[in-house]
Amino acid sequence: MNPLDLTGRVALVTGAGGLIGSAAARALAAAGAHVALVDRDGARLSAAAAEIGLKAGEALPFEADVTDALAIERVVDHVLSEWGRIDVLVNQAHVGPPEDEGEAGWQRALDVHMGGARTCTEAVAAHMVERGAGRILSGLSAGALEGAPGRTAEAASGGGLIALTRTWAREYGPAGVTANAVAIGLVEGAPTLVPAAEREQVLARLPARRAARPEEIGAVYLFLASDLAGFMNGAVVAADGGLRL
Repeated sequence: MNPLDLTGRVALVTGAGGLIGSAAARALAAAGAHVALVDRDGARLSAAAAEIGLKAGEALPFEADVTDALAIERVVDHVLSEWGRIDVLVNQAHVGPPEDEGEAGWQRALDVHMGGARTCTEAVAAHMVERGAGRILSGLSAGALEGAPGRTAEAASGGGLIALTRTWAREYGPAGVTANAVAIGLVEGAPTLVPAAEREQVLARLPARRAARPEEIGAVYLFLASDLAGFMNGAVVAADGGLRL
C-alpha cells in the first residue's frame, strides 16, 4: 500500500491559479485525489485546471474570493454535493507585490492570508469534525519565522496564520482533524518583494544555492495531506531550503 495514495479523497485548494497553489493541486491530483480549485482570477483558474490535465469529473474549478464567506460556503456546499466529502483544505490564496504594498495592501494581505484562511477553515471544519478526520494546511512566507524587512504585511500575516494553525490544531485535534502550516521560502517564478541584490544574498545562504521548484512545495503539501503525517499537528514545516541555518 502506498501511504501517499489519496485515491477517493477530496481536496479543496485555494489560490489554485497561482504558482504554488497549482503545484499543490497537481501533487494532490497525481496522488489520486479529486481536487476543487478556488481562485478569484478566472483566467488563471482555467489555465491551472488545463495544466493539471485531470480527466472530467476529477476537478472542479470555482472562481471565488476567499474573503467572501458566502461564496466560499457555496463552494463547499457544491463540493460536498458533488463528491460527498472534503478531506484536505489547502489555504494557499496569497497576495503578492504590488498588491500587498501601501496601507490598502497591508489590509488586503491580512484579509486574504489570515481572514481568507479562517473563512475557508470554518467552512469545512464542521464537516471534517463530523467525519472524524481532516487535514487543514496553510501556506505562509518563511519571512514570518525570522522577520522580513520591508515586507511587514507578508511577515505579520504569516505570523498570524501560524497562531491560527496552532489554535485549530488544539481545537479540532481531539476530533481527528489536524492543522499544519508550510513556511515557504524563495520559489522559482514566484513574485517577490525581495530586491534582486538581496535575493542573491539569500540564495548564497542556502546550502543548495537555489530557489525551490514549485513542485517541491507541492510535494510538502502532499506529504502533510497523506497518512504519513497523521501524528503531525500544529507544526510549521519550513520549506525554505535551510534559510535559517
